Amino acid sequence: MSAVTRPPGLCPSTPPHIIRAAKREATQRLLGATMGLSDEEWQAPSRLAGWTRAHIATHIARNAEALEAVAKAIVAGHKAPRLYPSDEIRDRDIERGSERDGVELQIDLDTTAGSLNAAFDSLDDVEPGTAVWLTDDIRVDATDLPALRLAEIALHHIDLDLGMTVDELPDVAARTLLEWVCFRLRDRSEVPAIRVVSDSGLIDRIGGVGFATTVHGPDGALAGWLSGRGGTARLTGTDQLVVPMLI
Repeated sequence: MSAVTRPPGLCPSTPPHIIRAAKREATQRLLGATMGLSDEEWQAPSRLAGWTRAHIATHIARNAEALEAVAKAIVAGHKAPRLYPSDEIRDRDIERGSERDGVELQIDLDTTAGSLNAAFDSLDDVEPGTAVWLTDDIRVDATDLPALRLAEIALHHIDLDLGMTVDELPDVAARTLLEWVCFRLRDRSEVPAIRVVSDSGLIDRIGGVGFATTVHGPDGALAGWLSGRGGTARLTGTDQLVVPMLI
């Protein structure tokens, strides 16, 4: 049998079953952190400018629904839909959803996460090398979808501003988030050319053309700084480098 050539994409280094377990754990941590928030706390500002915690929760839930639709289409042998019909529709749904009370938000987070877990379990029968276009610019392997969701949960748990920081992310979540951030920033002209070297062994190059400055540090600290959610205290090589906030 000839080797399968995987398309350019996330291609996480962690085995799929470990990533799925880490995703479930990350989801439960997030649900536990939001359980019991008052309506006022849900409407309080998040770490993302212009978004409340309710905006973040709605985005997480709609992301789960979108990934579930993609996974189900792949398993059925159909062409996978884009994650969102358009940026305008996505933003409208998030804005409307953010107006709900805390009970509705919590139920939405819980039910969409559970349904997505079941859809991801069915990906076991999908052959590696199945390319999926999530947007016009983002292409991944179908088997990478759970890793993408793990990164999404890890990133937005931090954005909720409920005590979670990049330094507190478990190892698998931190490594997967760093891989996802590097993937998103690869070849982005507005990002400085950077050679990323992590304590766990990840080596990647991101940003525009030209000489790449080496930045080294722990997975979580690198992911936090590169996504605009952490400082440089635990990193080396960041002097005079500025990276944009990753949404």
